[in-house]
Amino acid sequence: MPVTENPGGFLGRSILSIRRNQVASMEGGHDQELEDIDLFTKHIADRFHELSPLTEENKDDNKGLLSLPWLRKLLDAFLCCEAEFKAMIILRRNPSHMAKPPFDRLITEMLDRSVKALDICNAISHGIDSAHHWQKQAEIAVLALEQRPLSEGQFRRAKKALTTLVTTMNHDDKGGKTTERSWSFGMRGSAAPTGKDRTSGAHLRSLSWSVSKTWSASKQLQAMAANLAAPRGADMNGLALPIYTMSTVLMFVAWVLVTAIPCQDRGGLSMHFPVPPKQLAWAGPMISLQEKIAEEWRKREKKSFVGLMEELQKLEKCTSGLIELGESIQFPLEEEKMEEIQVQANDLADTCRSLEEELVPFQRQVREVFHGIVRSRTEVLDFMDQAHRVSTPVLQ
Repeated sequence: MPVTENPGGFLGRSILSIRRNQVASMEGGHDQELEDIDLFTKHIADRFHELSPLTEENKDDNKGLLSLPWLRKLLDAFLCCEAEFKAMIILRRNPSHMAKPPFDRLITEMLDRSVKALDICNAISHGIDSAHHWQKQAEIAVLALEQRPLSEGQFRRAKKALTTLVTTMNHDDKGGKTTERSWSFGMRGSAAPTGKDRTSGAHLRSLSWSVSKTWSASKQLQAMAANLAAPRGADMNGLALPIYTMSTVLMFVAWVLVTAIPCQDRGGLSMHFPVPPKQLAWAGPMISLQEKIAEEWRKREKKSFVGLMEELQKLEKCTSGLIELGESIQFPLEEEKMEEIQVQANDLADTCRSLEEELVPFQRQVREVFHGIVRSRTEVLDFMDQAHRVSTPVLQ
């Protein structure tokens, strides 16, 4: 008699017990997955609330938004989110589940966005190099203006440095005239990738080390936003949600960096961020930040400006003020004019100190993000390769 017809027997009871345990295990695994997703979502929301400069006392206060300390805090939040996401996807996860639709497609699209984000990191690093150069020009001007008594020769030296600074700022804002840009993270002289190198970490470390003048940060962001759609229905309660969440966080960070730091072709940036569904816990603070940054971008986009980073805005303002003041003064200086020059020179000196203290750690952090994306991409690719091997039947 078949065993299934005698559930009262020992073997029948054992099979039923095993099946009940399997069901309980599956239910427990599903509960753990939902708990992990909820916790991940909560952590994302908490981090973006912390990034918001708004307070209950003054809801119009944007002080510190897009400053170098704030940008470093943003990159810290991204690295934390990425580490938690990677642990959730790879640890305690059956590889065969990730090889099935829609996860295989969602992971592939996310990995493609990560490659495009590497180009953004490279462009941002180039912009930071430009900011270092502008800082040095401003320091030359400050040193000349600090001389006592301030002679006409020293003032001309300061004015020349400031004019060079404004000229290079405008040049970089328009994308430059060079045929190629050499990126900071590149391995110069690397051969073009072929075969397996196209998906390996070795290739990504040398990806886009030089880009032609037609490269566009705006188009790169548009490409990253392609197919970035929130999951629907039952997928909102599954792994599709954290994959979408992490992709949106990556997109947001890339978008903010491009608005803040000078890089090539940034037209229409206020329109290039796909707004997430407001019912998601983390969407509110992210949308609030995006709207404030986009509004500031729209105000300044038609003017020649280097970016929304607070320190660069101050540098540009101080430089323009001193140049304008220089057009109306004559030597020997009147005491009132001398005091006016001193006030503006002090503001410029303060801005130079801020750049000196913050630019190097920020550039180091951008590099850390770059290499973190490379490592994560490699680990996820290895995991997906394992998933495909597990899900592919062995031919006898």
